[in-house]
Amino acid sequence: MTKEKLSLEDVRKQAKEKLKGICGVYKICDGDPSRLCQNQSYKSSLGIGGVGSGASFHNNILALEKFQLKMRLIGEHFEPDTNYSFFGYETSMPIMGASTSGVKSFGGDTVISEQDFCHSIVLGCKEAGTIGWRGHTYTYSLNTPFGINAIKEARGWGVKICKPIKQELLIEFFKKAEEAGALAVGIDIDGAGSYAMKTHNQLVYRKSPEEIRDLVQATSLPVIIKGVMTIEDALIAVNTGAAGIVVSNHGGRVLDHTPGTADVLQEIASEVKGKIKIMADGGIRTGYDVLKMLALGAESVLVGRDLIRAAVGAGSAGVRVHMEYLRETLKKAMLMTNCKNLEKISSEVLQRV
Repeated sequence: MTKEKLSLEDVRKQAKEKLKGICGVYKICDGDPSRLCQNQSYKSSLGIGGVGSGASFHNNILALEKFQLKMRLIGEHFEPDTNYSFFGYETSMPIMGASTSGVKSFGGDTVISEQDFCHSIVLGCKEAGTIGWRGHTYTYSLNTPFGINAIKEARGWGVKICKPIKQELLIEFFKKAEEAGALAVGIDIDGAGSYAMKTHNQLVYRKSPEEIRDLVQATSLPVIIKGVMTIEDALIAVNTGAAGIVVSNHGGRVLDHTPGTADVLQEIASEVKGKIKIMADGGIRTGYDVLKMLALGAESVLVGRDLIRAAVGAGSAGVRVHMEYLRETLKKAMLMTNCKNLEKISSEVLQRV
């Protein structure tokens, strides 16, 4: 199928065929207990679902559903401007590919290799004018840095996020990402609860403020702290000199029964906005969801599961198509709520149910 003719429905159909028995590729991916992926929650493989009962995964969707968008339509017509600056790098939208990793853990390794998966996310996002982040899992090492390789291939157009492994090794990964020309680096602090790392005897740790400060000082790149769900952790990130935080519960994959990210985003943003770059993920499926997150205080968002399916379904072209869909629905949402650009988005566009 040619690049020009590939549609989002084509991508979904191909992903569904390739992920039989693993992911239903439902149009509504909500982590409900009845979903195919949640049948793996208590088994040996976590798959693409949420940990335990799946409540944290489901809560991300429920949190976003608590907000509705206010239509404001009388006024001059305009073309919404979705352009976004990420640490001085200009992108087409405030939507980026999340630092997913370990396609084998998701059950997609029979149809796509880890290196091709990373390549698809980074290059697909780049083709859409935005940035693909790359993560870290048990198959990664300094000799097999799949995500960093993909970022290097894209001439540095990517962000490298590491699990909270031993400090010395973390710094080596940061240096390798810096050599590859990455735009930023970071750490998944919630990776301390990583199912994949634990089941494959890869040690992960809680990190102290001093250790995070040492990581910040070990690189010239902006350092991002991902997995922040409280004001307390957000303030610590600010005080360590980190450049950004991601409000995230890791897609509900590390701790059962956490709030959804949209439940805590606004209070975190009210404390640290202007002091640190704020990003968020969790349950974002459309540009309408993106607008809600931006209105709650995020500067930009990350999308995970949908891009996993897009990459498995149709490689980098699938990722590009999906990112373009997100941008178009964000533009529609901005037009209908009288937001000419990202700076005009505020909580005024929201109505709590």
